[in-house]
Amino acid sequence: MKSIKLSIVALFIASASFAQTKEVKVENAKAMQVAPTEVKAPVTPKQSNIKWDQEMHDFGDIEKGKPVTYEFSFTNTTKETILITNVRPACGCTAANYTKTPIKPGEKGMVAATFNAASGGMFQKSVTITTTENGVEAVKTLSFKGKVLEPATDKKEEIKS
Repeated sequence: MKSIKLSIVALFIASASFAQTKEVKVENAKAMQVAPTEVKAPVTPKQSNIKWDQEMHDFGDIEKGKPVTYEFSFTNTTKETILITNVRPACGCTAANYTKTPIKPGEKGMVAATFNAASGGMFQKSVTITTTENGVEAVKTLSFKGKVLEPATDKKEEIKS
């Protein structure tokens, strides 16, 4: 008698738990049908119209562990005041500084990139600049390259050791 009662209770609990799960799935399906979302393509910023003096710089040979800096300069050739809103180096080995005030038509601005090499060999890095031109975001990527030389060691000291 106990086993029959226990079986009935177990059957009741099992059927109740399956019934609740099924209703939740139906409600989720209905909710998905009621509220369709419109998928919009991501907006890609336009290319910058600023006239850069140089878009690629070659540092040549540099020493490992000694930071080098190059200042990319530009002239505002648009008819509106522009503002540099973001400067993003491609990696942690590069730091950037830039003109933070609005640049009026005909005025000059700059983006300075400082590279600190942690390992030897050839390198090519970039800095992405976002500006506001004519009320629209514009993007420009500037690059620099070079070769990192290992620090020279004094061979006489190595022989004495």
